[in-house]
Amino acid sequence: MTIYAKRLPVLLPSVFGLLTIVACDRPPRVSSSFGEYSSPYEDRYDEWVRSSDYVEMRDGVRIAVDVVRPARDGTPIDEPQPVVWTHDRYHRANFGENGVVLSLADISRSARALVRHGYVIVVADVRGGGASFGAYTGAFSPEETRDAYEITEWIAAQPWCDGMIGMFGQSYLGITQFMAASQKHPALQAIFPSMAAFDLYDLVYPGGVYRQDFIETWGRLTRELDTEVPVPPVDGDDGAALLTQALAEHEDNWDVVVEAPKGRFRDSEVDGMQLWYQNNPFAFLREINESGVPIYQWNGWFDIYTRDVFLWFANLEVPQKLTLGPWSHGARDSAMAAEGSRLITVEQLRWFDYWLRGVENGVMNGASINYATTIEPGSWTWHSTSEWPLTNAEEQVYYFSAGRSGSVASTNDGVLSSQPPTAAGEDFYQVDPTTTTGTNTRWDNGTGITMAYPDMRENDAKGLTFTTAPLSEDVNVTGHPVVTAYVTTSSGDADVYALLEEVSPDGVSSYITEGILRVSHRKLADPPFDILGLPYHRSHQEDRVELREGEVAELMFDLYPVSNIFNAGNRIRVTITGADADNTEPPVAASFTILRGPDHPSSIRLPIVH
Repeated sequence: MTIYAKRLPVLLPSVFGLLTIVACDRPPRVSSSFGEYSSPYEDRYDEWVRSSDYVEMRDGVRIAVDVVRPARDGTPIDEPQPVVWTHDRYHRANFGENGVVLSLADISRSARALVRHGYVIVVADVRGGGASFGAYTGAFSPEETRDAYEITEWIAAQPWCDGMIGMFGQSYLGITQFMAASQKHPALQAIFPSMAAFDLYDLVYPGGVYRQDFIETWGRLTRELDTEVPVPPVDGDDGAALLTQALAEHEDNWDVVVEAPKGRFRDSEVDGMQLWYQNNPFAFLREINESGVPIYQWNGWFDIYTRDVFLWFANLEVPQKLTLGPWSHGARDSAMAAEGSRLITVEQLRWFDYWLRGVENGVMNGASINYATTIEPGSWTWHSTSEWPLTNAEEQVYYFSAGRSGSVASTNDGVLSSQPPTAAGEDFYQVDPTTTTGTNTRWDNGTGITMAYPDMRENDAKGLTFTTAPLSEDVNVTGHPVVTAYVTTSSGDADVYALLEEVSPDGVSSYITEGILRVSHRKLADPPFDILGLPYHRSHQEDRVELREGEVAELMFDLYPVSNIFNAGNRIRVTITGADADNTEPPVAASFTILRGPDHPSSIRLPIVH
C-alpha cells in the first residue's frame, strides 16, 4: 500500500517525506542561499542506469516511459528514493553517435545532478508522441492531462519510489506540470516549471494578431518528431515492432498548423470546443491552487513566456518562488546560458531537497522573487523582492512628440519627451509590410533557433520613431511598459506594433521588448484573473469593433516586462510599425495615423526604479 503524506503549510519544514523512515532522525539542516547550496546528499552516485517500458492508461493507450536510477557498479540502488519526472512532448530519450541511446541524465546538467544526488528521474512521452501509442488530440488535452495523474500513480507504486514525487522540465514540459498539479494527485509534492505559459491565446494571438511563423515552425517540428525523427523504442525484443505500431497511430495527430488559425478569437470554437478556455493553463487555476502543490517558476527576460510567469505569480495561492535571469527560452553557448545552467541546477536541488526530503535548507526563507537586471549585453546584477510590481518603481510617462531627434532616418524622427504635449499633431504612417524584428527573435528562439536581434536601425527607418535625448543618468526600467496610442485608420483596422529599444551614441539600436494590438481588438474588459493592473483585451468575437472613417481609437497595451538599465549617454526609443514580416501574419491595414497632443497624449508608461 502506498501512503501519501499531506503537505505542511508554507514556511514549515517539509518533514513528511521522512515518515517512512523507521529511525527517528531529524531532517538534515543546511544553510543555503540563492544559487549557493551544499546538499547533504552531495554527489552520492556517479552512475545511472536507464530502463524503458510501457505504462497502460485507463483507455488502453500505452505510454512510453524511461526510468533513470542512481547506480553503483552498473546496478541500480535498492533503496526507494524520491522521484522527479517530466511529461515530455519532444522525445523522452534520443540517439547519439553510433546509435547510442542518450537519457535525459546524459544530456541535461540539472537532471544529471538530481540523479547524482539520489533522485530517480522518470521521463514519459506524451500520448501520440515519441514511442507512446495513441493520437495527440491537442496541446494539454484532457486525455494528456489525465495521463499525468495515472503516470504519477504508477510511479508512486514502484519499489524504487519512496512515495515523494516532484516534476520538472521546460516549455511544454513546464506547462504539463501545471496541468498535472490540477489533477491533485496526493503523491505530487512539488513542481519546478521552467518557462511555462499562463495564457496560450496571448501566445498564439497576442493583441489579436496571429503569431504565424512561431506556430507554423513549432507545428512542423513537432509533426516531424511524431512521425519522422527516430526515437528509441522501449526495452525488449518486441520494442521495435511496438514502436512501428505506435508511430502509425501518430499519423492521426491533431495539427496545430491547421487548427490554430480557426481560433482567431478567445471564444472561437475549434473542433467543437473553446480551445482557449478548455485546454488553457489559466483555466485550471482553481484546481492548481486546491492542490496545494508548491511551485518554483524559472524564466528569463527574453523568454516567450516572461509576462506569463508574473500572471502565475499573482494568481497562485500555493507556496511559490520565481527566478528571472537575463537569458532567453533556449539560450546556448554564452555566459548567460552558463549562468542559467548553474543556477537552475542549484535551485532545483534546493527545492526538491526541501519538499521531497525534508531538508531544512531555507529555500522558502527570504524574498519570493530573484531577478536579474541587465546593465548591458553580457552584464547584469541580481536583486530580490517579494512584491510585484515593484513597490519602489515609479511610473514615468514619455510622450510621443514632434521634432527631429537627429538620431535616426525614420519616417518622422519624432521625440520621446517626459514633458506633456502642449500642441496637437499627428504622424501618418504608410504601413511597410517588410518591417521585421528579424529571424533570430525570442520567438525563433522558442523553436530552437539562436536569439540574436540585429541592429534595429534598418527596421526603425521604415517606421515611426520617438527617441529621447541622450540620458543624463542611468534609467532603471523594471516592470511592464504600457503604450497608449490614439489612432485613425484607412481601412477600419490596423495592427500596431511597439518596440522599446536602447540607442547607443554611435546610433546602434538594440531591441529591449515589444507589444502588439490589433485596432479591432482594442476593447478593454474585466479580466477573469489578477492581471497586475495591466490592460486586458478579452478578444471575444462580439468584442471586435472596427473604426469608422475619421473615428479616433484609444489603444492601450502592455509590452513584455523587462529589467534593463538604459545607460547614461544612451537614448530610449519607441518604434511604431504595422507589421513584423518574419514573425506574424501579414498586416491588415495599408496605413494609419498616430495622433499626438493634449487631447490625444500618445505615450509609453515606463516603471522606473530610483
